[in-house]
Amino acid sequence: MNMNKLSIAALTLLFALGLSACEKGPAETAGEKIDNAVENAGDKIEDATDNAGDKLEEAGDKIEDKTD
Repeated sequence: MNMNKLSIAALTLLFALGLSACEKGPAETAGEKIDNAVENAGDKIEDATDNAGDKLEEAGDKIEDKTD
């Protein structure tokens, strides 16, 4: 009985090591492309909000200058 558990554990370990040694598959490549697209979208949103904040700050400065 103990030998069966040891055999199962050894086979599981070999299977896991075999999977980790595999080359990139299409799913991993697709996942990386999705990650890059999400990161790029996040960067664009951050840039847009920074630009909007700059414009609002400029508008506030102009109003402040006219009220002085």
